[in-house]
Amino acid sequence: MTTFWSWYITILSLGTIFALTWLIFGTRKGQREETTEETVGHSFDGIEEFDNPLPKWWFMLFIGTIIFALGYLVLYPGLGNWKGLLPGYSYLDNKEQTAFATGDSGWTGAHQWEKEMAKADAQYGPIFAKYAAMPIEQVAQDEQALKMGGRLFASNCSVCHGSDAKGAYGFPNLTDNDWLWGGDPQSIKTTLLAGRQAVMPAQLDALGEEGIRNVAGYIRSLSGLKNPEGISVDLAAGQNIFATNCAVCHGADAKGQQVMGAPNLTDKVWLYGSSFAQVQQTLRHGRNGMMPAQEDFLGNDKVHLLAAYVYSLSQDKTEK
Repeated sequence: MTTFWSWYITILSLGTIFALTWLIFGTRKGQREETTEETVGHSFDGIEEFDNPLPKWWFMLFIGTIIFALGYLVLYPGLGNWKGLLPGYSYLDNKEQTAFATGDSGWTGAHQWEKEMAKADAQYGPIFAKYAAMPIEQVAQDEQALKMGGRLFASNCSVCHGSDAKGAYGFPNLTDNDWLWGGDPQSIKTTLLAGRQAVMPAQLDALGEEGIRNVAGYIRSLSGLKNPEGISVDLAAGQNIFATNCAVCHGADAKGQQVMGAPNLTDKVWLYGSSFAQVQQTLRHGRNGMMPAQEDFLGNDKVHLLAAYVYSLSQDKTEK
């Protein structure tokens, strides 16, 4: 912030506070001490107001807010480039004197968050590091690790995959054994660390409406779904279209390819719905699914623990 704008904000802020202070005290001059039955002489929709002084407790509340505002502006940033006198915000770490991510000192909401995260990392980092040194399969059998992984999942993953990890429209179920990119421990960790970007290209221009209808009917038939009555579907034509346009990703047997994130179309698991209209919609306009990378946000150790938790969900399902 330039010096001009810093002074502009400072003068405007303090000037407003001092003006309000003068107004509060100025309006109390000449006020009578006792209450009266006299009114201010105006009628507001038939309601008249007594000409009595402002109650003392109400006046003291105004004074309290002014004192609070001045104290806040001394301790916290609020007056242009003034950083505030709140102690402990010169460095992220007083021992090592590590600078904040922005390189600036003084209290800010971001600096407060950084200090809290640094404190948490110092306390819990060794625990995460201990589990990160263990194989994911072993971590997935540790009760304490699964509780920690469950909390990480609830904070970072449940918004998309649901609190029960059973997914939602467009977000895969993590408790079954249907995996787009692989369900082994290392594949799960890779997915979490680097993220995934899946693309189902739109086919309307290439196939036309008739081709979309036929291949949609054929795909649904692979899962044993019957097509709606009154709709003409040529399954043989749909099979030929699939072999020409779809098998390269989903495989000749339509069972998908995890290396490409192409789903299995024969197991009755439908990420975007299995109705005839929904399948046609997917074919017409395509789909774009993205799993955001978590490495920069959570770090390797926490991702390792989270991968173990996610892995355990499908293992529990298998055991049952």
